[in-house]
Amino acid sequence: MPDQSSARAHRDDAPWNGPNEEATAPPPDPPHPSAPARYRRLFAIPGAVAFTIGNLIARLPMGMFSVSAITMIAGLRGSYALAGAVTATGLAATALVGPWTARMVDRYGQARVAVPAAAVAVLGSLALVLCVRTGAPDWTLFACYTATATTPNTGGMSRARWAHLLAGDQAALHTANSFEQVADELCFMLGPVLAVFLCTELFPEAGTLIGAVLLLTGVVLFAAQRRTEPPPGGRSTGRAPLRAPGIPALLAVFLATGAVFGSLEVVTIAFADAQGHRAAAGSVLALQAAGSGVAGLVYGAWRLTGPPERRLPRCVAAMTVLMTMPLLAATLTGSLPVLAATLLVAGMATAPTMVTGMTLVQRRTPPGRLNEGMTLSVTALLGGVAAGSATGGWLVEHAGAATGYVTPASAAGTAFVLSCVATARTRRVGGAVGV
Repeated sequence: MPDQSSARAHRDDAPWNGPNEEATAPPPDPPHPSAPARYRRLFAIPGAVAFTIGNLIARLPMGMFSVSAITMIAGLRGSYALAGAVTATGLAATALVGPWTARMVDRYGQARVAVPAAAVAVLGSLALVLCVRTGAPDWTLFACYTATATTPNTGGMSRARWAHLLAGDQAALHTANSFEQVADELCFMLGPVLAVFLCTELFPEAGTLIGAVLLLTGVVLFAAQRRTEPPPGGRSTGRAPLRAPGIPALLAVFLATGAVFGSLEVVTIAFADAQGHRAAAGSVLALQAAGSGVAGLVYGAWRLTGPPERRLPRCVAAMTVLMTMPLLAATLTGSLPVLAATLLVAGMATAPTMVTGMTLVQRRTPPGRLNEGMTLSVTALLGGVAAGSATGGWLVEHAGAATGYVTPASAAGTAFVLSCVATARTRRVGGAVGV
């Protein structure tokens, strides 16, 4: 803990200069710290617990908004086609606006940009509720949901804070990135369940309204922790992340990995529906996220050796092998419980893949553009989710639900090939830096 006489270390609005500041530096690791010790050391950093709590509150709605909008529009307008088109438009808008918002965050600082950006997104959500409730023309729904594209990438901002606080400590940064991946899995596991509960047990607009309140509250709490905020970089004259050596190839890996997630969701829902247990699809998918979350915690506590350039293809190779298990379970047994068990195991390779990929993006992103680089990764992932959902849905329609599991297995294989290309290029352009 910092010296009690240090007023600056206790001011929430004071900037913090990073881990080299003696009064706030975390204690050094023992030679072989235990898993709990690695995570305790992270949150011993002053302000880390506070910004993490705010970030988790803000991140939970990310798993709520799409499901809430679909449930609300379909319930009040009677059209799943309209609901799907509205949410797809919002996803496309986010892919365009998200990197620009992140660039503003890098230039002017997280607090100055994230709060007004979240406020605009919340206004878009409230306008959507109003238009749906009052029977406004369909085009107004598209316009309102497009406004939510300004939602800041809170996961990327949190990772940027850890990168700032743990500069030079690659082992601790690996643990922090693993924790952030687990937080992603938790929010996307709980978010849809909470959204469905609110929309069905209270009223159709409840999921969107409560999600908007959580988003704004969480972003305000997160932004208030100024001492852990990375300093704004101002106008950057360096190369944009999209043009940085090695980044485009890594984004291709994220695109293919997103296709794994998107196709897995659609095909699993279709398989459960074909078995007469559509209501159980959410629980089955939650097992996959749970497996990923547990693996992320374990992976974050490992004492890793060697550069991430070597680990990424291995992680994706493991994901490719494990993604064949749901295909075999569905085609050979046709049993939903067996499928659920294989999804739990298959999920254990996704978190290590994401953690290692994000680590490489952090290393290859030019200085002062980290939020933009992180957001580009999320954008590629979301693009892959959309493509995987469409491809998986098409295959289910034409070949059956069990055969649909060819899609995530194939997407994982594609990600493996791309990861080999990406890491070969990053080794050439940047060299290997051990963790």
